Amino acid sequence: MRLLITGGAGFIGSHLCDMLMEKGHEVICIDNFATGTPQNLLQLEGRPGFSLVRQDVTEHLDVEGPLDYVLHFASPASPVDYMNLPIQTLKVGALGTHKALGVAKAKGARFLLASTSEVYGDPEVNPQPEGYWGHVNPIGPRSVYDEAKRFAEALTMAYHRIHGIDTRISRIFNTYGPRMRLKDGRVIPNFIMQALSQQPISVFGDGSQTRSFSYISDMVAGIYALMGADYHLPVNLGNPQEMTVLELARRVRDLTGSSSSIVFRPLPQDDPQRRKPDIGRARELLGWEPKVGLEEGLTKTIAWFRTVMT
Repeated sequence: MRLLITGGAGFIGSHLCDMLMEKGHEVICIDNFATGTPQNLLQLEGRPGFSLVRQDVTEHLDVEGPLDYVLHFASPASPVDYMNLPIQTLKVGALGTHKALGVAKAKGARFLLASTSEVYGDPEVNPQPEGYWGHVNPIGPRSVYDEAKRFAEALTMAYHRIHGIDTRISRIFNTYGPRMRLKDGRVIPNFIMQALSQQPISVFGDGSQTRSFSYISDMVAGIYALMGADYHLPVNLGNPQEMTVLELARRVRDLTGSSSSIVFRPLPQDDPQRRKPDIGRARELLGWEPKVGLEEGLTKTIAWFRTVMT
């Protein structure tokens, strides 16, 4: 296939580029490097069938030649990023999705949207199935990301229903692994950096809020399986192993051999109290479920962080 990936220089996008190239596909990566970096794609530089274009998908999106697939991954994805770039986050969710869908329509290509578990907001249902409509504050500080992705899902379904675009929607839950930015702001990079630096590990609230973490290799395998499925409604991709943030902090401290203390900070507004995917749909439709356990994934991620912090 010949594929276009927006946001392909980001954490998940770059691993997806690697996997697609390994499978023999031709990949065109577009990124404006607002949060992604060309460093994530150095291993693909100069390889036949791969091209990297610096471009803002909210301004224009013009691709020469045929396309079989458009994968829309462009967006800030960590709270630090989307709170620092609120308008850009809304624009890439709205205008960027519109332009990416327009390219898919013009080329007769399939389209996959990288959505998020944040469409569920601070859920009143646990675990979260795809049929749950969510509990979202539409004007809170996190709304710029939550509502951008909810709008992107609505626009994707509108293009499917009105224009007959062959679409997919992946609701991606917390994902981690090598190539996460050191100052990403998400919980696993924060904890690992603090532990390796022997700094206090900062836990927001009392640490009783839960998260579910999927290793990057599992996530790209799930995305690839969804690309080939004949299904247009959202599909959760994540790891149903739920744990508290405080438990995660202790696990990271143990695996790093750190002597860091754990300190508690004020809980940010609208921070979700529970996050656990119901992946029954992914199991049934895709034959997919995570394979990498948390200890194995954290060990690999910590090893990578050690190399980039030295």
